[in-house]
Amino acid sequence: MRLPKKILVAMKEHSPFYQAVWKACAEIPKGQVRTYGWVAKRIGKPKSARAVGMALGKNPFAPTVPCHRVVGADGRLTGYSGRGGVAQKRRMLKAEGVPLP
Repeated sequence: MRLPKKILVAMKEHSPFYQAVWKACAEIPKGQVRTYGWVAKRIGKPKSARAVGMALGKNPFAPTVPCHRVVGADGRLTGYSGRGGVAQKRRMLKAEGVPLP
């Protein structure tokens, strides 16, 4: 997904790590999920899955940067910092057609 210029400019106020996480997250297609580990590997920091979670927890660009599409290594829906928490994450993924347990 190509992010709007406005968001790319605003991202520059954040660390390069956060920017990389959010840009990788924006690549996840609608209706699909990836793990925190996938994002970590995608940005070249394979041991940073927890830090990826922290960055996504501070994502000010949701839902344009779709952090709701990132799940735990076992497929569990872990935290979601947006309004409604994990229940909202579940609703968003279901609306995108993601099969959930």
